[in-house]
Amino acid sequence: MCGSVKLGGEGKVTVIISTENPGIARRYKKMIKEYFKAKADLEISAGSGLKKGRVFYLKIPPEERSGQILRETGILMIRDGLNYISDGIYAEIIKTKCCKKAYMRGIFLGAGTISDPEKGYHIEFVCNSEMLASDVRKLINSFIGLNAKMIRRKKSSIVYVKESGQITDILNIMGAHSHLLDFENVKIVKEMRNKANRAFNCDNANLDKTLKAAERQMSSIRKIESMKGLSFLTGKLYDVAVKRLEHPEASLIELANLMEPPMKKSGVNNRLKKIEEIAETIEL
Repeated sequence: MCGSVKLGGEGKVTVIISTENPGIARRYKKMIKEYFKAKADLEISAGSGLKKGRVFYLKIPPEERSGQILRETGILMIRDGLNYISDGIYAEIIKTKCCKKAYMRGIFLGAGTISDPEKGYHIEFVCNSEMLASDVRKLINSFIGLNAKMIRRKKSSIVYVKESGQITDILNIMGAHSHLLDFENVKIVKEMRNKANRAFNCDNANLDKTLKAAERQMSSIRKIESMKGLSFLTGKLYDVAVKRLEHPEASLIELANLMEPPMKKSGVNNRLKKIEEIAETIEL
């Protein structure tokens, strides 16, 4: 995910791992020493191009068993008696669930990024080849409920997930439990905020709808009043018209409760619709 192989004479190779994160460099160096009993030399250089900060390089030379490391990790393979560099994930090292989880942690440390959940939900893994990206996608999707997708971006193939629940599952799989809790907290706050905004917008929309309906009803009643007089309306319609004139901003429920005796919302609504129909038949 973030390494290269330097070829030397007599089939000797040097492994070079690069990262901009000093914590990851220390982690790699420790794991290489503990597992392979090999020493990785650390070099630091200033970044160039898009890499503005420092870049940390771990170099494992031939005398530190670089060839064995590449073979055990399924990178240096043999075909027809010749060595070749594998472009995908070696199936033998991700046979068990715990090995798959460990590999997931590795690909994230090597070339993974996750966006700030305050801004959006997105986790991605940048791969140098389409074959590797395809294998990474298969690995992620081997876990129940995950559905990673793949796109091409410039010279890289990107495996990504945008669904917040799936990102939570990936963090859990990788064992990033503290970050998972932080992610979930932000997600909960955002959902509560969005819910409050939706309720506020809904209330505003309902209020606008109520005011527009009341304005339309008032216009019809005043038209009847000016052209025919309110007494033109029958008793039940007259009572509703008077209440609407007295309470122009009341909702239908409030208007229904103001009637003597109180009425149902549907009853008031039907009478107001009838008043509007009568107003439409009256010519100015």
